[in-house]
Amino acid sequence: MDLFNALDPTRNLLPKEGTVHYYGAILTQERANYYLKQLLETIAWKNDEAIIYGKKIVTKRKVAWYAEKPFEYTYSNTTKLALPWTPELLELKELVEQKTKETFNSCLLNLYHDGSEGMAWHSDGEKDLKRNGAIGSLSLGAVRKFAFKHKVSKQKVELLLEHGSLLVMKGTTQTHWLHRLPPTKLVKTPRVNLTFRTIEEA
Repeated sequence: MDLFNALDPTRNLLPKEGTVHYYGAILTQERANYYLKQLLETIAWKNDEAIIYGKKIVTKRKVAWYAEKPFEYTYSNTTKLALPWTPELLELKELVEQKTKETFNSCLLNLYHDGSEGMAWHSDGEKDLKRNGAIGSLSLGAVRKFAFKHKVSKQKVELLLEHGSLLVMKGTTQTHWLHRLPPTKLVKTPRVNLTFRTIEEA
């Protein structure tokens, strides 16, 4: 099921057992270009690390973890300590909160240098995250395909994420669906993805 033109933010893109809304571009081209440039230059980017079958893997993709407090966030058997918000991240957080009527206290950023870098099938079900909480995903830079796959039926839903666009996953989406960013040889430019999240404090 392809939903490349799904621009109605009230429409649930998933057929069952989860909720995903796509808002399309929420920034003008000019503002999206500005934020992309600022984030590429000011974020403390680092290659991501994962421990898989006891072996340390370092990705070409780079990541950064920011929050209102020095939260720890553990995934792929590695733990990150949050850095304090930058002015640009705070501005974007407020914009995403205004659009979604949700609140967020942290942001995991991913930098994909070109289409050769992607993300394998996974769900964001880490124990630190608010259960069934919303994740606001803001895309800047290269237009990339994004896909969902139901864990049982294997049904797929795909869409293109535009420069300056917002996608929100919430409810039981992470319980029942996987998602991924497939690699592509067609994209030669970078994409920055900001995933605004809520960490539950113990």
